[in-house]
Amino acid sequence: MSQWKQIQQLEIRLLEHVDYLYDDNFPMDIRQGLSGWIESQDWDIAASDEAVAAVLFRDLLSQLDKLRLQEQNFLQRHNMKIIQQQLQVKYTSNPIVMARVISTCLREERRILSSACLQEQGPLEKSLQNSVALEKQKQMDHRVGIIRASVQLMDQAVKYIEDMQDDFDFRYKTLQSRESTDTRQNSEMMKQEVTRLQEMLNRLDYKRKEILSKMDDVIKEIDDLLTSQLNPELLDWKRRQQIAAIGGPLLTGLEQLQSWFTLMAQSLFQMKRQLDKLVELVVKVTYESDPIPLQKHQLEERIKYLIYHLIRSSFVVEKQPCMPTHPQKPLIIKTGVQFTTKVRLLVKLPEVDYQLKVKTTFDKDLPPGRVSRQFFILTNNTKVMDIEDYSNGCLSVEFRHLQLKEKKYINGTKGNEGLLSVTEELHSLSFEACFTVQGLTIDLETCSLPLVVISNVSQLPGGWASVMWYNLLTDEPRNMAFFGNPPRSTWSQLSEVLSWQFSTFVGKGLNKEQLHMLGEKLLGQHVSCSDYQVSWSKFSKENIPGKPFSFWMWLDSILELIKKHLLPVWNENYIMGFVSKEMERTLLKDREPGTFLLRFSESHLGGITFTWVEHNTNGGVKFNSVEPYTKNRLSALPLADIIRDYKVISEGVVPETPLKFLYPDIPKDEAFGRLYNSQPSKVHPYIPSTLIPISELRPLLVCDLSPHDTTTAPSRQSPEPPMTPGEFDMLSEQLCFDIDSMSSSYSE
Repeated sequence: MSQWKQIQQLEIRLLEHVDYLYDDNFPMDIRQGLSGWIESQDWDIAASDEAVAAVLFRDLLSQLDKLRLQEQNFLQRHNMKIIQQQLQVKYTSNPIVMARVISTCLREERRILSSACLQEQGPLEKSLQNSVALEKQKQMDHRVGIIRASVQLMDQAVKYIEDMQDDFDFRYKTLQSRESTDTRQNSEMMKQEVTRLQEMLNRLDYKRKEILSKMDDVIKEIDDLLTSQLNPELLDWKRRQQIAAIGGPLLTGLEQLQSWFTLMAQSLFQMKRQLDKLVELVVKVTYESDPIPLQKHQLEERIKYLIYHLIRSSFVVEKQPCMPTHPQKPLIIKTGVQFTTKVRLLVKLPEVDYQLKVKTTFDKDLPPGRVSRQFFILTNNTKVMDIEDYSNGCLSVEFRHLQLKEKKYINGTKGNEGLLSVTEELHSLSFEACFTVQGLTIDLETCSLPLVVISNVSQLPGGWASVMWYNLLTDEPRNMAFFGNPPRSTWSQLSEVLSWQFSTFVGKGLNKEQLHMLGEKLLGQHVSCSDYQVSWSKFSKENIPGKPFSFWMWLDSILELIKKHLLPVWNENYIMGFVSKEMERTLLKDREPGTFLLRFSESHLGGITFTWVEHNTNGGVKFNSVEPYTKNRLSALPLADIIRDYKVISEGVVPETPLKFLYPDIPKDEAFGRLYNSQPSKVHPYIPSTLIPISELRPLLVCDLSPHDTTTAPSRQSPEPPMTPGEFDMLSEQLCFDIDSMSSSYSE
């Protein structure tokens, strides 16, 4: 079943999350109409390769043409034409942006499908959903709406005061001109006019005090809104950005934040203009105890203060630094490799000077001795912000070609070495700009989340472990000393993030049983306690007892193996994966002979093995496990083909196929038939040949067991690479099958 069909079968609660994914950047109409074609393309590669992205963009437009011509409904054809034109405007000059949008949507769909398979959401995901509750946003919209309406009414009040003052000014000057021609009759009229002017002045004074009081109330309301809701919402978005960076739910809400920030900025600038207008009116008409000169300075300073802090807060890193070669592992930068990042101003004002230059600086103001290595930006580090047509016209700038280079050191001395490992040293990228509008100059500054800088791709797993641990356990934007004394994580927190790694990188998260097995491997008997504290060292630095690698290195090697060699089998749910030897025996012992299951090796980095069950004539049970297949062997032959052709040989007997049923009882060919790839060679005049993986079953290992006994035969080694039957016979004659010496004890 296609991914889109699975999405359409989700419950309404999850479909609402899907709805968030699609907007004008990638309309759902396209996802629906071209679902099959879209899912058959590699958007992850296109998201980091401009040439591939350009080809896919042209293909997408071509597919839309075909879809539109096939559509019978006139209105639908018209809508598709509009969509196609919009896509051309947005992405013709930059198709890689479209590829990134589609890649993100597909990845988030897989995450949503994965979460639907789990019985319940993890604590992190629940907390994130609570923080962006619809009711909370409605309340915010309501308060913002009231403020905007109040400011608009004050515009009318200022105009009313201006008209009233003009009338007063005209009458007053008229009265002054009559004083020179004073008569008794005119004197009486002048007294009446003076009385009328006094009434007008009292009314004017009342209106001035009224609008200043109203302005004071609105300033207080804006201040409270910024303090109690808008700033917390921004901090909440930044926290969700951290979680999204390590595989959590898709980051949304920036457009809503921009709307709130913009409306508040517009209100404050409008009030500033209103206050300036009132000051102009004072020049024409003032009087003793005039409230405007008395309150003007205080109100002006409060408005400027709110504008200053609002604008500074609105300067955010929209996309954290990331290498296009590893789009799903942001915040890791390799020296000499280009990386991208994007900053955005959430305040949208038409009068802003659009020549807003942004300068990037690496490790700005980092205390001396904090890191052992120092870097500088090799490429141009200054760029001008521009208006984005496809994001409601916000101001943003994307740095696409930044590159780091390590500084050279005199006499080879780097500084404080040995305090932290390379992947534990944290760095940051700062952004600075100078914002000028309506006579105000505001210095803007923001910074990325902490970065890990590596010099070799082998450091990538360790770097990603650091990124996960930091963003899981702290919301501090710049705690560079974090790994000097890293906090512990509860197992419930860590297990949720580990499941995200699988849903992000290989399309399907882990279920409770798989997470429980991982917990057993990491925590032993403490796995039943979800609040058990896991240390950073135990997770990433200490070797697993009896193994030459850490827990994270082992798990990361499995992720790489799935992504590069096992993805089709994994997405079909055919790999049980994380299951202990004891549980494996329990599951298989009562099954039909030839029943097998697939699990990841516990003793090899990036290995997968299969174990099958056999029954002796006297009712005994025996388990056989093949030596784990690693990336080298799976590069020669896909796992599905290995399972199809796998054979064992004993005492020179014709090789037989021991694998019959995938656990619990699925016929092998029924399960894997669609995944078989390799076919016998049809090149004439040669005889067709097939690569066949074969293991030798030694007679000494075939033990007769009682019906109540079970045992596990040593793991079977398959020749590497797999051999054709003819090659196997030749090897058998030359070596007399002296493969006994190659067999290893069952360590799985």
